[in-house]
Amino acid sequence: MKRDNCVVVAEKMAKTFSLRRQEIIYQAPAIKDIIDRWPALFDATQINEEFKRITTVSLESTFMAKLDACTSKLMDVVSSRGGTSGLRIRHIKNQLLENNTIEVRREVAIRCLVVYLGEKEQDLFKEFNNIEEFEANLDRQVLNIAIIKDKNPNTGTILIEGAKILDGIDVPRCCALLMGLIYALNLSYPKDLKCTYEVFQKLFLELDGLKTSGKVMNLKYSIF
Repeated sequence: MKRDNCVVVAEKMAKTFSLRRQEIIYQAPAIKDIIDRWPALFDATQINEEFKRITTVSLESTFMAKLDACTSKLMDVVSSRGGTSGLRIRHIKNQLLENNTIEVRREVAIRCLVVYLGEKEQDLFKEFNNIEEFEANLDRQVLNIAIIKDKNPNTGTILIEGAKILDGIDVPRCCALLMGLIYALNLSYPKDLKCTYEVFQKLFLELDGLKTSGKVMNLKYSIF
């Protein structure tokens, strides 16, 4: 919490990496206990650093670069979907007409991806009309990104086991940092979003790509 203390924090986090991994993997403490024990781990900078310590991959830069590189082709692929999913994808794409920024294009691509894979956006993105509704439902949120419409619909809050981890971050960054937290905290992917997280891991972060499900492999061939 001291000013200009980032270098010291980074050095201490690097030195305690082995101890922290043993605690998290073998003791599996509750998230709130990890926050109390290792508060610096929940800073965006240290999430990136911890992910790199575990995988040697740069988290946000790799995720965003790969997402940006495949967005155009990805949107062509998902737009071919028909039925109810196709209608939802077209509705999501219309958001581009309102605010065509790189953050919005990334968010639209991710949302369309979830629908294309046959999974539900609301399992990843929990939308609330106001802060009161958000606070009333906070304890029920296990592993997702909250979006409060009357606060700033273009930013999200990462939630794990009812705890607010990071707030006020654009939605695509939330997705990348959530992947970093999953690795740092040794969490399992939610079953209802296993294909979405597999795409994040194996296509956007290029990790463990040899063991890929048929659905994600077909998507990879279609895009690349």
